[in-house]
Amino acid sequence: MATMKDVARLAGVSTSTVSHVINQNRYVSESVTLRVKNAIEQLNYAPSALARSLKMNRTNTIGMLLTTSNNPFYAEVVRGVERSCYERGFSLILCNTEGDLQRMNHSLETLLQKRVDGLLIMCTEVQGPSKEVLSRYPAVPTVMMDWSPFESGGDIIQDNSFLGGEIATRYLIDAGFTQIACIAGPQDKSPARARFQGFMQAMKQASLKIPDEYIIFSDFEFAGGFNSMNKLLALDNPPKAIFAGNDAMAVGAYQAIFSKGLKVPDDISIIGYDDIDLSPYMIPPLTTIHQPKDELGKLAVDQLIFRMDNPEADANVLVLTPKLVERQSVRSN
Repeated sequence: MATMKDVARLAGVSTSTVSHVINQNRYVSESVTLRVKNAIEQLNYAPSALARSLKMNRTNTIGMLLTTSNNPFYAEVVRGVERSCYERGFSLILCNTEGDLQRMNHSLETLLQKRVDGLLIMCTEVQGPSKEVLSRYPAVPTVMMDWSPFESGGDIIQDNSFLGGEIATRYLIDAGFTQIACIAGPQDKSPARARFQGFMQAMKQASLKIPDEYIIFSDFEFAGGFNSMNKLLALDNPPKAIFAGNDAMAVGAYQAIFSKGLKVPDDISIIGYDDIDLSPYMIPPLTTIHQPKDELGKLAVDQLIFRMDNPEADANVLVLTPKLVERQSVRSN
């Protein structure tokens, strides 16, 4: 395998000149640049990313800890992160924790061993990473993305889930519904808790009573929405409208309603949350609260790069504003 010294020897220049041509960090005459490029092509030379990272003390690599599931929301956020990393010249190493604390610590150590320049964390684990793992490495800039309830001391980017829950519930109330149920996400997760609190606030402001059986706490998954909707349909007085804490559970609720020979929105109206790519293709298209997933990924990468360059700057909490996307799953009552 050819080295930079081989390129320099063939081109008749110093290794520093070869480095300047490759990195474009200093002026080199056109004739010399052409000789170096010809030598690189002739020798089929590939610059060593490891050597460059050791010299620059930066790998241009970002690590991401993520809890994945059947919920498409995660994949859509990762898509935004990957696109932003590519546009900014960074590589992304993705590690799935699968909701397992031991696996999270193992993945974290793997990323730190690879000398990532910064970490994006979007995990559902309530307990934070092992302090023992973190203590073995210098402080790494960190940005928490929406789903990280544990303290990190880094920047946080999140959706205003309380406002989103309020908007969704008020939309059902304004449509004329009074019998409104909530299929909420797991309450140990801050977004799920805030969306549920937004629902409760809107119902309280409208002076609407909520039967205990109209509130079901589920898991943000398709099956959770399906099972929860079946419980609501089995009630003597089932609700006429549903606020689902995310679109995945709303999709599951659709299936439960369909399986009972009922229709959305003729028999039951539903509003979801997240505006996943599947939502407009449901039958009927799902009315939902849009969470700006691409913007979440972009802001997270931008903030992490800022933190790398400004390690002493104060930590920030950046809040994204959710918006209603009106489709056809809610009828006027």
